[in-house]
Parts: sequence; structure tokens; C-alpha cells
Amino acid sequence: MGVGQSARRDHLTFEEAFAAYEAVRQRLPAARPVAGSVRLDNLDALAGDMDVFMLDAFGVLNIGETAIDGVPERVAGLQRAGKRVIVVSNAAGFPHANLMEKYQRLGYDFAPEDVITSRKATLHALHNIAPVKWGLMATPSLGRGDIEPFDMVYLAEDAAEYDSVDAFVLLGSAVWTDTRQTMLDASLKRNPRPVYVGNPDIVAPRETGFSVEPGHFAHRLADATGVAPQFFGKPFGNIFDLAFAHLGGVDRNRTVMVGDSLHTDILGGQAAGVKTALIAGYGFFAGNDVETSIAASGIRPDYILDRP
Repeated sequence: MGVGQSARRDHLTFEEAFAAYEAVRQRLPAARPVAGSVRLDNLDALAGDMDVFMLDAFGVLNIGETAIDGVPERVAGLQRAGKRVIVVSNAAGFPHANLMEKYQRLGYDFAPEDVITSRKATLHALHNIAPVKWGLMATPSLGRGDIEPFDMVYLAEDAAEYDSVDAFVLLGSAVWTDTRQTMLDASLKRNPRPVYVGNPDIVAPRETGFSVEPGHFAHRLADATGVAPQFFGKPFGNIFDLAFAHLGGVDRNRTVMVGDSLHTDILGGQAAGVKTALIAGYGFFAGNDVETSIAASGIRPDYILDRP
């Protein structure tokens, strides 16, 4: 089944997760031809060729609430060597302050402005349009950090609230349900309105499988209603535009996007015109063969790292 047809489950298998991304390739950037991938041990092996490191978070910096062994020290070494190291992550569900506390707790030393998230990219866009009333997919318990300036109502079980808003923004799906998705689809069919998606990820690797993320529900509603969502975050260009605006003039041939996902990190880096490095042993591909998936998707990174 395509992702738009899948039944709601808390977790998908690796095969289902990969198939879900492949099913929506028409909405993703095109892959760039790469003749072959150079296999390396870790980030240190790229230090001689790269000046700027764009690091995904999950599968590169951490697994859940635990830093990947040796990576805080490796990142600190790159920073001491004068490399520009920033985080480029589809972390839309958490207020920025929460993320900064987490990275500090895990042993990383990033300035707040060096953490570029899909949440930042989404809110940057919202600040540049006329104020409207938003229907919000998010987790209320995480609070309204970063979104206080906006008129937003959390979407729950009241169908009237879906019809009362001018547009929708999808930031986090931890408490989203099929009932809510059905109400969202029905409201959009009655009255098509803009849908902003703050996390294009379809899935996220977890200890027990792959959780479904806002991108999953965005593609479902697109298939069901014909409304074309506006995506913010990897693999789309807006998050990289934000990153490069922050970095200033850099040599993109000496800039690398490092991540654990072909369809977000690698496609996004290719579309942004930078080098790409896929993490093979952690995150999305942990315990799975990367070469089989590269061949099936036609998405080939410049580098494959055994570990971050």
C-alpha cells in the first residue's frame, strides 16, 4: 500500500517505512546522479575535505535521549579544528529551548543559532504572511514555546474547530489519531485551505520500529483531499535557505549534509548543492543493508559512514 492508503499504526517496519517514502517520490526533489559512494569510518575522515558540517540529529548525534558513543567528542574536535558545525534537523515538535537543553545534556556545545530546525523554517514562513487563525497538530504538553505570537488552536475531537480556522500547521503527531485525521480530511474537503507541514518526515526510527510522523499524515491528506501541503524541512529547500542565510558565504563543494535517511538528508543535501554523507550503522539503516536501498531508490550519497 502507498502511504496514503496505509492503516494507522504506532510503528512501521523498515520495509514499510522505506516503501512509504518511495510511494511519495513525486512530491520530493529529484535525486542527483552520483557515480559511486566513498566508504569511510566516521566524521573525522571528512575533516580534510570539508569546512562545513550540517548534521542531522537522530542517528547522527543521538539515539533517543542518549548521545551516540564518541560523537560529542568528535563534534567538539571538529569545532576546535575550525570547522563550521551546525545542526539541520526536522525537529518541529519541540520548542527550540527544549532542544538546546537536550543537546547540552548530551554533551554538545551548539549556539542556539547553530541549530536550524524545520520548526524554525516553518515559523519563519508564518512570520512573513498575513496573520490568520491556525489549526495546530502538536502535543499540548510540550507548551507553546516559539509559537506564542500566533493565533493557534490545538486540534482535538471537536470537529467545529477544524472548520473555524483559516489554515493548518502540522508540527508534531505524537498524540494525533485516525479520528482527528478523518476530521481534518473532511474539513479540507468542505473548504480547501493551506496546510503547512513543519516536519516532512514520514517516519522516525525508534527502539521498537518506525513511528509515523507529520509527513505521513500530510501525504495522506493530500491523497484524500487534493490539497497540496507546503512542506518545511528536509528534503525541501527552505530549511537549507535558512541554514545558508545563517552561515553566509560558504563553499558548497566543501559543505556536507550528514544524516541517516536517503529521502530526507541525502535528497535534501543534493538539492541544496552540497556533498552528502549517509550514516549506515545508526538510525534509519541500523541493522539493514544500505546498498540495497540505494540501488532501489536511485539515491546515492557521496559518502557512506559506518558511524558518525
